[in-house]
Amino acid sequence: MIHAADVREWRNRDVVDTEGHKIGVLEAVYVDTTTDEPAMATVRTGLPTRHRLTFVPLEDAIAGPGCLKVGHVRTLAKQAPSIGTDDVLPADQEEAIFKHYGLPYEPGAAGERQLARR
Repeated sequence: MIHAADVREWRNRDVVDTEGHKIGVLEAVYVDTTTDEPAMATVRTGLPTRHRLTFVPLEDAIAGPGCLKVGHVRTLAKQAPSIGTDDVLPADQEEAIFKHYGLPYEPGAAGERQLARR
């Protein structure tokens, strides 16, 4: 698991899947608003002229030499919900990210978002 203190250190590092295949480059980390622990990362994928930010869970992430290894295969990550490189995650699309990975989505009691960009 990547810790909050490590977030800045791992930005712009390669993100690889369970088999070591490169998914993309770590762009930003989203924390769980209830625990303030890293929950999701946005990974820059695509061609240089057509980058997008794909969401990948960090629950099983392992910091390796020069990369961050996540607990999901590349094909699943590349099919995940994404946003443009200059976009912000809309609140109404947050749940779709969790569903894509089969993770429970738990917004706050008053409907607060579960993710916040760090």
